[in-house]
Amino acid sequence: MPVWGVVNQKGGVGKTTTTLNLAVALHGLGARVLVVDCDPQGNATTGLGVRPGLGSGSLFDLIRASAEGDLEADEVRRCVVTTQDGPDLLPANLDLAGAETVLLNAIGKETVLREVIGRFRGQYDWILLDAPPSLGILTINILAASDALCVPMQCEYYALEGLSQLIKTVELVRRRIHPPLTIATVVLTMHDPRSRLTAEVEAEVRKFFGDKVAETRIPRNVRLSEAPGHGKSAVALFPQSKGAEAYAEFAQEVVALAASGAR
Repeated sequence: MPVWGVVNQKGGVGKTTTTLNLAVALHGLGARVLVVDCDPQGNATTGLGVRPGLGSGSLFDLIRASAEGDLEADEVRRCVVTTQDGPDLLPANLDLAGAETVLLNAIGKETVLREVIGRFRGQYDWILLDAPPSLGILTINILAASDALCVPMQCEYYALEGLSQLIKTVELVRRRIHPPLTIATVVLTMHDPRSRLTAEVEAEVRKFFGDKVAETRIPRNVRLSEAPGHGKSAVALFPQSKGAEAYAEFAQEVVALAASGAR
């Protein structure tokens, strides 16, 4: 059961869009999928049609319980929501902004989320962790809980800023906390084949990451932006749009990667 973190400390590069559409596409291939919303903004939660704070619990509740050593199976089960698009969801709300304080005061602070995710192993074929746009202790927990990482990269020069810091952080987590961690794939988002800038950024990313860059490119597509407003993924709501078709193709590529051992 692969656990993949969808990470990039830069905001606006398509992390949540990638998480949601990849999750729904994997579900469409017959996989049991859990989306874990690790961002206090809760965009993955609302993007799957769930209103933050109206369920029986959230990721923050489980992080706090785990940090205090009181994580119970009943609480884990009641926090999971089944969505209209198919994947299950462990939702987030603004309470998650307090996770940094909880984690910093916890014993084994870097691996609290790993314990939470461990409670779901065996229940799903895929778990996708939607990371916040930062490299704080919550993101460190995501790296420590993940088998592999998917890094969305927007096809603009600003998206390359901070890339070295992300790679350095991944290396430190691998060396000190979680040796199996690997970057499984880098997916180019907001791709415009008519743009010279897109071609130049893609060349730089492929030069840096080599064959880790996905062959599938996610295009600029208005349907990808519209779908979350309906509480749906584009793959579910606009399956014939170019963006949805690209994510469906990317899901096939991801399945092949996992089968080859990039877990």
